Amino acid sequence: MTRASFVINSRGEKEPFSFGKVYGSARKVGASKELAGKIAEIVGREAYPGIKTFEIFRKVRRMLNREIPKAALRFNLKKAMRELGPTGFPFEKYIGEIFSRQGFKVKLNQSVPGRCLRYEIDFLARKDNLLYIGECTYRNSPEGIVHSDIALSSQARFLDIKSGNILTRNGYDSLQLKSILVTNNRFSKDAIKFSRCAGNELLGWKYPKNEGLEYLIDRQNLYPITTLPSLGRELASVFVARGMMLAEDVLKINPVKFAQEMGVSEESLKPLIREARILLE
Repeated sequence: MTRASFVINSRGEKEPFSFGKVYGSARKVGASKELAGKIAEIVGREAYPGIKTFEIFRKVRRMLNREIPKAALRFNLKKAMRELGPTGFPFEKYIGEIFSRQGFKVKLNQSVPGRCLRYEIDFLARKDNLLYIGECTYRNSPEGIVHSDIALSSQARFLDIKSGNILTRNGYDSLQLKSILVTNNRFSKDAIKFSRCAGNELLGWKYPKNEGLEYLIDRQNLYPITTLPSLGRELASVFVARGMMLAEDVLKINPVKFAQEMGVSEESLKPLIREARILLE
């Protein structure tokens, strides 16, 4: 029996409590139907009118952790993505790694001339006869939806670059030039509608359908290192200094040697390595 008739979402708005959302989120990260139903039932019973969605998130993650630690870590992905940013773990560097794993040759932070202006491009990604002009737009809060103004700005910049003959300048006349806008959050309906109309590609949370950012991460185990709960600020700065972006990078280190080289305690690395093994093995 659900006590909560409504919850408060990340934008501070009321919305109906959804048994289905809780159930679906648990199932998505690997919970069985029985466990997901049990979690949704308990959350529904314990929830109260006006409960915040982040409290529900914590309850679900805690119950998953007791039963399936790997599922709890996967459930933490969206929060982990918000911990990537312009400082610390640069979002565009992480996205560059994802494109590289898809077989693209990636160049980050490129200065590219257009017809009217010169632009700093987050990344160029080339594969076969396709060259992407890539822009990353990072959001550090759940409500930070990417709206159509960003899509419009990205299109204007792309058109100027295209008219500046970037392909001819670089001897790439045979390539197809396309624009792609990437975010760690969601796109608004108008941003999607405009980009479809303009022929530009989008990559974000749950977009494209069944091919969104979270899908690519899950499919190839490209979890950011921020997915690991034991990564505190001190260790985060250490891994940044070594250019280590992915959870899988933790399993490549020699903990004794790494601790000596980076001036951290070996003990602080043990829980991080344990979590990475649970997530990836």
